[in-house]
Amino acid sequence: MSILQSEGPDDIRHRRASTYQVLVEDIKALGVEQVFGLMSDDTAVFATALDSAGIRFYGARHENNAIAMAEGFAYATGGLGVAVIGRGPATANGLHAATYASRTGSRVLIISGDAAVPTGAVNSIGPDYKGFNATGVLNAAGIRTFVATSPTAARGALADAAAAALQGGAAALLLPVNVQLAEMDLGFGAAVPAPKPAQRAPAAPSPQAIEAAVALLRQSRKPLILAGLGAHRAGAKAALEQLADRTGALLATSARGKDMFRGHPCNLGIVGSFSHSAARRMVAEADCVLVFGASLNLLTMSFGHSLPKVPLIQVDASRGSIGRWYPADVAVVGDARLAAEALLAALPAGTNAASPFRSEGTLRFLASFDIARDFQPASTPRTVDPRSLGVALDKLLPARRNLVYDAGNFLGIVPYLSVPGPGHFKMTSDFASIGLGFGTALGVARARPDETTVLVIGDGGFLMTMGELETVVREDLPLVIVLMNDCAYGAELHFLKMRDLPVAKSVFPDVDYAPVAEAFGFQAATVRTLDDLQKAAPMLARPEGPVFLDCKLNAAVAAPFMSEFHEFETRQH
Repeated sequence: MSILQSEGPDDIRHRRASTYQVLVEDIKALGVEQVFGLMSDDTAVFATALDSAGIRFYGARHENNAIAMAEGFAYATGGLGVAVIGRGPATANGLHAATYASRTGSRVLIISGDAAVPTGAVNSIGPDYKGFNATGVLNAAGIRTFVATSPTAARGALADAAAAALQGGAAALLLPVNVQLAEMDLGFGAAVPAPKPAQRAPAAPSPQAIEAAVALLRQSRKPLILAGLGAHRAGAKAALEQLADRTGALLATSARGKDMFRGHPCNLGIVGSFSHSAARRMVAEADCVLVFGASLNLLTMSFGHSLPKVPLIQVDASRGSIGRWYPADVAVVGDARLAAEALLAALPAGTNAASPFRSEGTLRFLASFDIARDFQPASTPRTVDPRSLGVALDKLLPARRNLVYDAGNFLGIVPYLSVPGPGHFKMTSDFASIGLGFGTALGVARARPDETTVLVIGDGGFLMTMGELETVVREDLPLVIVLMNDCAYGAELHFLKMRDLPVAKSVFPDVDYAPVAEAFGFQAATVRTLDDLQKAAPMLARPEGPVFLDCKLNAAVAAPFMSEFHEFETRQH
């Protein structure tokens, strides 16, 4: 029974309990059923108390991965993801993932230990080797930070930190060791009522903005609708498809909006650095672009080259996002679904029905396009072309799947592996880093145990996080790992090649990681050819336990965005 409920209010007022026990009860009251972390001497008692209270503690092997697990869980559930780590070096270790989590917008609460609050006693033991200005560093990284300065302030600090995290983005709660262990009167330091995620009513666009957008649309013969993750989260899919049918538009998405319109006859897939040739050809013909809930970042824009120089209407719930990375001719501030519905209401049926984008020839061209024939395979006797690998994996993996990507040159595989929709596709490049995919995938797998979660990771990022193989098995988390192994830091390899510089320091020996994964308890296979992959088909179709594929890639195949980035950098000098 809870220490806060075992007696009546009058009895509670005179009872005392350890602060960490009270905080555990408050976390439980938030509805948290699991936390992710790596305990240290300053959080071991707290972590154990969480687990004993029925809040399952999932332990990682590195603090970065623990925080990434919490972010992946928050992303997949929409709820609060909690990470518990230690102070000093542990907090420093987790700073990379904390920064990443703060940029994703997921609801992540990071709880770490902190140095004891001074009590006036002189420290005669020696220096604090874990001394670290966590508040200063975390605040400098843009992470909202709260400190439990005393037992009576601890509950309020937890409530404030949780409320901040539930607004979106990471927040940190620092728990000094002596505050955690001190006893407090249960009648004092009462917690603020449990915070709830902010539920803002969707904002309707102004009639004037809709009128301006309609004026442009009426002049367009070849409109293009581009939707991002914001449009997916707004539930705008059906309204956008209706708007496309009414205006004769083609449909496309940003990378984060991947497969939102999958199955629609006018779907072009991803616009930008992950486009296929058919999409690039049709996008170039557009005479007006409507953007819903997409930021138009450098990958969506192919570093400034993906969209033609035509009128652009940008719809976003945040005014500050409109025109932030690319100029908009008409700004529509409002919810993506409500804006699409308002445009539908303002446009009579049959508007642009004879659009060239809806001609029999265009529809036949799109229907006959096969992405598997969009490239010349470059496999070798001992390595496979990553694009061919993606096409084959798309057929072998369970249809109901989550794809989590680490970062690197291998992201060129993105167009070739489909998902049920944007909510099943997760990129972890918000901090332009490698090594965060593994932890994130573990969090997604925990949140969605009835679906197959697939981690796509390069050998560089994998070697940074390989210890989490043990976490997968110990915590019984369902995961398929596709190791995109080009025996190199692939991005750096191609950067050096493009500059005609030596590449030796970016290349590594061909290590077979499948036996390593098997030693941890994975079903594993080494894939050097598509025939090797086909032999692994049974373990992929219905994964029973964790699966690991060490896929040996032809390192000569560069993702399209590598040359785009090189050309962009060249323009800057």
